[in-house]
Amino acid sequence: MPADLPVFRSRAQAFDDLVLDAVERLERLWARELANVDFLVEDVPPVPRHGNPTETIPFSRLETDPAGRARIIVYRRPVEIRTKDPDEMALLVHETVVEEVANLLGVEPESVDPEN
Repeated sequence: MPADLPVFRSRAQAFDDLVLDAVERLERLWARELANVDFLVEDVPPVPRHGNPTETIPFSRLETDPAGRARIIVYRRPVEIRTKDPDEMALLVHETVVEEVANLLGVEPESVDPEN
């Protein structure tokens, strides 16, 4: 294969990269606090059994367990549907990850990433 061909990235891979970029930025600021946090990407949120049909579809979810581990899950399709271009998507992904980290830490989102 010729070396000058660009590497194709699927939409899912590109989205994973956006989440990874947001996580890496926050891990530099909150390394100790995020040491026991797993960050995941899923395509869509689970459908609630008895959910309200007019309820908004979430961009993410925070799960914690009694052992002190946490998972922050970002949902790709809802974010893709609500954004118009890659820059807007990157911003929404970052804001979503910041909000979940703020929820986990019990602080305001502005204090999680003050430079943004």
